[in-house]
Order: sequence, then C-alpha cells, then structure tokens
Amino acid sequence: MKVVITGGAGFIGSNLTRHWVTRHPEDRVVVVDALTYAGRRESLSDLEGRPNYTLVVADIGDPAKMEAVLQGADVVLNLAAESHNDRAISNPLPFVRTNILGTAVLLEACRKRDVGRFHHVSTDEVYGSLSLDDPARFTEASPYRPRGPYSASKASSDHLVRAWTETYGLRTTISNCGNNFGPYQFPEKLIPLAITRLMRGAKVPLYGDGQNVRDWIFVADHCDAIDAIAHRGIPGSTYLVSAEHEVSNREVIDQLLKLFGRGPEAVEFVPDRLGHDRRYGLDARRLRQELGWTPKHDFSTALAQTVGWYRSNVTWWEPLLSG
Repeated sequence: MKVVITGGAGFIGSNLTRHWVTRHPEDRVVVVDALTYAGRRESLSDLEGRPNYTLVVADIGDPAKMEAVLQGADVVLNLAAESHNDRAISNPLPFVRTNILGTAVLLEACRKRDVGRFHHVSTDEVYGSLSLDDPARFTEASPYRPRGPYSASKASSDHLVRAWTETYGLRTTISNCGNNFGPYQFPEKLIPLAITRLMRGAKVPLYGDGQNVRDWIFVADHCDAIDAIAHRGIPGSTYLVSAEHEVSNREVIDQLLKLFGRGPEAVEFVPDRLGHDRRYGLDARRLRQELGWTPKHDFSTALAQTVGWYRSNVTWWEPLLSG
C-alpha cells in the first residue's frame, strides 16, 4: 500500500512517519513536505536508506506536484499546516494559503487520482474556548467557534474536507486533537521552549496568569490514534483525540521546574497573547469505544522522557534558536 504523509517532516508528521515506517514495513511511505522552518529533513535522518521511505520536497499548494506524487496512492494522511498561534497573529496570510488553499488543492488531487482514503489532522482550537469552571468538554457535535487566524484556517480546512466527501464522495476522516508534546517539536511551543530555556539557564516566559488550560497528549499516542482512524475509522466521520489530561500552563511549567531542580524565580510572566483561549477539553469516547484506542503514556512520565530527548539531542534543536 502506498501511504502519503503530508507535512511528514514536521513535529507530529515526523513522529507519525517513523511510526508508520516501523509499524507497517509492508507499506511504501512517501513524505511530502515543503521543508519550511518547522519541517526539517534532520527530523527524518534516521529513516534515510530504508526501502519503504521516500521524501519529496513539495508544497501541497502546487496542483501539478500533488497530482504527480499522489499517482497510485492508497492513503493520504494530511498533517501539512502552519500551526503556531503567535505567528498567525503577526502574519495570518501564510496560514490561509497553506491550511485552506493547500488543503483544497490536496483534496482535489486526491479526487483526480482516486485516492482510497484521506485522513485530515486538525485541532481542538476549531471549537473555541471553554471557561475554567465549565465541566463540559468538546464533542464531535460541538459547534465550530474559532477565535484566531490559525484556528479559523483549520476550521475552514475541516469544512473543505467534509465538502469533498459530500459533493464528490471522497472517503475521508477528520481528527481533532489537543496539545501534543514529545521529540522533534520545534522550540517555539510551550514545552520545548521551556526545556531549551531551562537547559541554557534562562527564564521561561509564561503568558498572562499562566492559568490557561490545555488538553495534553504525548505525540506517540496521537500517532497510534491516527493509525487506528486511517485503518478502521468510518468514512465521513470525525474523531476527537485526547488523553483527557487537562492541565494549566503554569502546572506544566512547575513540573518542568522540578525536573530541572529550579524554582519559581525561573518563570517570567509576560503580557497575554491576543485572543488567548482560556481552556480546551476533548471528550474522546467515540474514538475509544468505536476503534478501541487508548493512550499508553502517563503525562508525567512522558514529560520526563521528553526532557531526556532534548538533553540528548542538543545538535537537533540548538541551531533552531537563532532562527
């Protein structure tokens, strides 16, 4: 089976590529990535030379290249996206081009090449924000209420996926996931930013009061979920992916401080981000009940493992700090 992973040199994409190449050695895996700042060839260097792995440097917004690379493809896993909220606030147009137009181009190429299955990886941010005292969590039936350029672009891409299903009969699934952490994450996101700063003896910046809550999942568990959905998910369905571990940004940083033997003096509170959503929470019962998926990693243990990875891979992340 030919499996195409777009955005496969990014954080989640490189972990998924490694997962798929090793878990499904009978499949031929083709990674498509534009190798922008967050997509790095080095994140896949250990796979070079494997007979079932190929990297194609291309933009999903290029129709001719997408039709060429999707020739004979059985499955497309779409992880190509601009994903950093701060960058979206300062310059939203690249998010519109990649996340909306790029998804449309990719869907149309899948239709023309008669791809058997298209899975689209999205975010919990499309549902908007929950209050801290609200016991509810988002479900697949929750209305879309994106509040920022990034989340709006991802919500738009979700709608396009559903439109290609309803209009053209493309066999698609969508997954909306919470905050991922783990190896190969670009050091602009909260956890790797904090780790790399603490490793250099610097302070960790924390937005606002630090009480914003996120639904955290170890990236390997997310990859397992994508695998399950791609193989057994019902076409036309959406699945929420969550380890159901909600924790505030301040609590995450406090756990990291303990791992580094640092105290609260290592935290620097900074002005809050524009439109900063207060809380995300996902109900993953459908994924668990229909497909039998469960997360395998405890948050605290996986966080310590992530710290260990960054300590052991300074040559991967240190060159990124100047960029």
